[in-house]
Amino acid sequence: MIKQINKNKNRQRKHAKIRRTLSGTTEIPRISVYRSNKHIYAQLIDDQNATTLVSASTLDSELNLSDGNTGSVAAAKAVGELLGERAKKAGFEKVVFDRSGYIYHGRVAALADGARSAGLAF
Repeated sequence: MIKQINKNKNRQRKHAKIRRTLSGTTEIPRISVYRSNKHIYAQLIDDQNATTLVSASTLDSELNLSDGNTGSVAAAKAVGELLGERAKKAGFEKVVFDRSGYIYHGRVAALADGARSAGLAF
């Protein structure tokens, strides 16, 4: 019998490995990314106090997606820019990027580029 590969379980294992070394602080929070088929979510997390400082997703009403395609690279870039703007308003300039076990490609990379273009450094 052929063994089935569980992609999400493999991603979670990679994420746990990454999280052993990555941590967000009050001064330099962690950007955590979650990607589903329809949407993408990102949040700034302070791991020392276990709090979410800023968040953005394709479900935000502030984000005006003209084509309605929330699962696209353009939507991910817009979420990154929105997260960057909100982080700058909250007083954060440096962050640590946590890709959550996803490959740094496509929507995850677009979100990171959008956050960088908004002025975040990581």
